[in-house]
Amino acid sequence: QVQLVESGGGLVQPGGSLRLSCVASGSIFRIIAMGWYRQAPGKERELVATINSGQATTYADSVKGRFTISKENAKNTVHLQMDSLKPEDTAVYYCNVRAYTGVTDWNDYWGQGTQVTVSS
Repeated sequence: QVQLVESGGGLVQPGGSLRLSCVASGSIFRIIAMGWYRQAPGKERELVATINSGQATTYADSVKGRFTISKENAKNTVHLQMDSLKPEDTAVYYCNVRAYTGVTDWNDYWGQGTQVTVSS
């Protein structure tokens, strides 16, 4: 089993910054990719940013130039630096890890979510 623990959410004013972190632990054989998704009230969960084992990154158009995803391989940790935050960034942010737990067995794992609120 794989466990994800997120941290770093909170309340911030528009234009401010927050840094989210997610640590993966458990029966991890190899991580394929790590990422962040978010879900605002009344909306579907959407991709924010991902980073794969080759350090390739993808971002939602709405966060390009403002958010930066990075990872620390030795610590199975992924970070999301969020700058120039806007009220529309308000959502519950979920960490996602796609990992092999064996030679051929892989799954998607999710964190419990951390609330980010951007408001004055």
